[in-house]
Amino acid sequence: MNTLAVKLDQHAVDISVDDTALHFILADGREISAPLEWFPRLRDASPAQRGQWRLIGKGIGVHWPEIDEDIAVSTLMG
Repeated sequence: MNTLAVKLDQHAVDISVDDTALHFILADGREISAPLEWFPRLRDASPAQRGQWRLIGKGIGVHWPEIDEDIAVSTLMG
């Protein structure tokens, strides 16, 4: 019997933010999302501010400098 070993990697490689949710794309191919209601600063930011982000800690989280918001991947993992 063959077994496929999947290596889980919880580091973000990309993110997107729409009008209702924050989406992390993880290094292992998973996408996880959370409602913007969980993150009031991000929810209240303009689309331009939401688009100005950078990954931090080799993908353990993301930072938005204009609104001084940091969100870790682990926050969405539960």
